Amino acid sequence: MLRIRVAGADVVLHPSGAALLSAEQTLLVADAHFGKAVSFRQLGVPVPSGTTAETLDGLSAALADTKARRIVFLGDFLHSRRSHAAGTMGALAAWRAQHADLEMTLVRGNHDDRAGDPPASLDIAVVDEPLPLGPFALCHYPKPSQDGYVLAGHWHPCISVGGRAFERLRLPCFWFGDDTGALPDNAVGVLPAFGSFTGMHRIEPRTGDRIFPVAGDVVRAIPILPVV
Repeated sequence: MLRIRVAGADVVLHPSGAALLSAEQTLLVADAHFGKAVSFRQLGVPVPSGTTAETLDGLSAALADTKARRIVFLGDFLHSRRSHAAGTMGALAAWRAQHADLEMTLVRGNHDDRAGDPPASLDIAVVDEPLPLGPFALCHYPKPSQDGYVLAGHWHPCISVGGRAFERLRLPCFWFGDDTGALPDNAVGVLPAFGSFTGMHRIEPRTGDRIFPVAGDVVRAIPILPVV
């Protein structure tokens, strides 16, 4: 894990793609997209199985590592209405029962609008963005807000890195815009997609941005261009 400061607050970046807000003991998770694989299979597209269990295992590991007492999902908890399949709902219910004391909140995203809210039995509070928390405005859509420094998902950010043999590798990344006030339109941070069956979108860093790629079990910082 990598500990950084964002908007004056302590934030811990976990290699799963989750981020811990230390002061609030809150784990942020963007774009889990539970039920995406089953949604594709119901449309006749052959895709891997077991992705829900893999994502839930990653979530359990992040909770164990960070000791978080609350999770806020930054949108796209379920992928589509077809995500309400019995197998997916059963796996989510079993996992939730193992974490019954954990407070959970979903900030609705675009896929949630189509999939519908999670079943009430999962005991997940559901709100529209922004959700204020400390110096942050927790959102799904990565756009500036008057309510605080935005932490969001939606874009599934990754960065392309090169090797000595001219190979290119795409790595999911945390992407934080300027938090000094010098570039207020860039006061947005974007988390990588958490789900095990999600795509990635290559970003173009801007002046003042901080980028933290995830490679396996390691989160690293890469140099940035200074604000001028």
